[in-house]
Amino acid sequence: MILATVTAADAMRAVVGGLAVNGTLMLIGAAGPFEISPLQLLTGRTAIKGWYSGTSVDSEDTLAFSVLTGVRSMNEVFTLERVNEAYDRMMSGHARFRAVLTM
Repeated sequence: MILATVTAADAMRAVVGGLAVNGTLMLIGAAGPFEISPLQLLTGRTAIKGWYSGTSVDSEDTLAFSVLTGVRSMNEVFTLERVNEAYDRMMSGHARFRAVLTM
């Protein structure tokens, strides 16, 4: 499974080839339209699904799952003094994973 939280259609389309046989691309980020080859889905027996996320129960379930399985977020950390650099990287799409400020 690939969990797509991005809001860029090109990024979502780019990861479809990384699905294993019977894999699922789960979209929870809102993005514009993107094209996927039906042949690519058929030959890999893959699926694309969407899920609206954002309720408090969803957040609690997600946090509980991450604690149980040791899942940790991958962050690009910036000090508060580098806030402008962090913002520019985020807005340009060059930030790796999440851009996080530390106090």
